[in-house]
Amino acid sequence: MAPSPKEFIEAALVAATTPYALSYTDSKQKWVILRHLLSLLQEFPGFKPSTGRFMHNDGTEVNLLRATGRVHVANSTTPTIPLVIWLHENYPQKAPLVFVSLRPMTPIHRHHPFVDNTTGATSPPYILTWKYPPCNLSELLRNLVQLFSIDHPFSYTLTTPACLTHPWLVSTKEALDRLVGMLHYDMVALRASTSDEIEKLSLLQEELKRRDRFITSMVAELGEERMRLEERVKNWAEETDRVENWLRVNDGRSIIMDLNAGDVEIEDAFEMDETSRARLESSAADLAIEEVMYKLDKALEHEAVSFDSYIKQVRSLARQQFFHRCNEMASTSSPTSV
Repeated sequence: MAPSPKEFIEAALVAATTPYALSYTDSKQKWVILRHLLSLLQEFPGFKPSTGRFMHNDGTEVNLLRATGRVHVANSTTPTIPLVIWLHENYPQKAPLVFVSLRPMTPIHRHHPFVDNTTGATSPPYILTWKYPPCNLSELLRNLVQLFSIDHPFSYTLTTPACLTHPWLVSTKEALDRLVGMLHYDMVALRASTSDEIEKLSLLQEELKRRDRFITSMVAELGEERMRLEERVKNWAEETDRVENWLRVNDGRSIIMDLNAGDVEIEDAFEMDETSRARLESSAADLAIEEVMYKLDKALEHEAVSFDSYIKQVRSLARQQFFHRCNEMASTSSPTSV
């Protein structure tokens, strides 16, 4: 016949010489553990006591008592929650270690405020603010049932019991649990929005860097263009000096006075060979034909000439303009002197 929970716990606490002796040494501590565990098992008969080896985060291994079972929360449609409650070697001065057993088919949602989705470690405010007395196992489990009825670890759906609709209808611990959960989800939302904002700012930073590179290259090109323009200005200044020197040597003032008096044609003021003269004449004829064609366009627009007459005149002028431009190009390819 299997021993009763009380007999099992008493036997486990008394066995202090076996290799599997529990890590509880103080007799008063053992009495408190027995009393708290029996109270828990009486209120939650689905939990069973057992012993096991527990490893802390620092690698220390201890033999501890534990209570394993499932709790039902919210309604019949939500899955039960398997829990393992380990009694710390310094219990009740230290809070118990509570874990939600991981199940592949129903993983813990990653943003739960009180349950780590990778290890199942559970740390509600009741554990974080544990103080003995008055804290105990039964009240802890009642608190967990209340928490998980609001925020189930296997579901992202939040429920709001009627008792939480008004702050005067809840206890201080329940209000604290509710507040911590709300703050946690606010932080999750803030972290998500902050991540989005950081991503947008990173993209903006890349765009600004790209524009900076573009503007830098434009400034460099404008600097080169400025140097080229300064060089051209310098060349034009040198050309101007040469023309002024030529005018001084060749009595430019008398030439200008003769031009103003009409005694000398402007072409005669410059020394030109036949090629340059032909080029000048062809260019003048080209510009004159261009002006005539513009006037014909205006005349056709105002219906001053017929379309047939317009086409005939334009064809004739275009043919003449073509020959003049050919002559101009031919003279340009030949060496000239001014």
